[in-house]
Amino acid sequence: MRRKKEEVLTELPDLIEVVYKNELEDQQKAIYLAQLQQMRDRLAQVTNQEFQRSRVEILSGLMRLRQICDTPALFMDDYQGASGKLDSLRDLLLQVADGGHRVLIFSQFKGMLEKIEQELPDLGLTSFKITGSTPAHDRQEMTKAFNQGERDAFLISLKAGGVGLNLTGADTVILVDLWWNPAVEAQAIGRAHRMGQEQMVEVYRLITKGTIEEKIQELQEQKKHLVSQVLDGTESRASLSLAEIREILGISEAST
Repeated sequence: MRRKKEEVLTELPDLIEVVYKNELEDQQKAIYLAQLQQMRDRLAQVTNQEFQRSRVEILSGLMRLRQICDTPALFMDDYQGASGKLDSLRDLLLQVADGGHRVLIFSQFKGMLEKIEQELPDLGLTSFKITGSTPAHDRQEMTKAFNQGERDAFLISLKAGGVGLNLTGADTVILVDLWWNPAVEAQAIGRAHRMGQEQMVEVYRLITKGTIEEKIQELQEQKKHLVSQVLDGTESRASLSLAEIREILGISEAST
């Protein structure tokens, strides 16, 4: 007999969710502000007809802003500056490790997972990693090993590992860059917070102050359909309006 999700949730350990904020580093901030201004200038002048023709380009610009919040190195090979989010993540991981916790780390960007993977040995942490190219058999073997206590962290591509994995060996979940569709976030958290979990689960959402991440976080409650479209691939190309993107970028009607 199947039970309602609400009934199952009452049997699970507590779930604590924390917003863990960071700030852009100086060089990172300069790149972010330049990209933001470029997009604001472009969208302040564009007509609805021009917007339809330039939709893919504009959405790529939004993607760039989100990547910069992680680190400009995701698309700038010569970037040697710091990343506020990576610095913040290092501090958080040290706290998690000192507390004897094991962690799932989710990111939308494969390049970000690679950056984090390179950092972990310096923090004394070992890890597994699953991306979209990881074979099913390897996923099963890594999942089994992790739940048996091997390694400290599990790096997971949000798209590749948001469903179908039972990782109750972790009691901490870090969402490095948020997928603003609440259902996708819930699926990621549910890898650890599920039947079989015996520990309280803590979830950390890393958000960069003064950026598009905060703006979309605000819109998450106001317009859940909008924020899911922002990061939802082809669907966003068909439905995200010029006015909505202007709102995300903080462009007032007076400026248009």
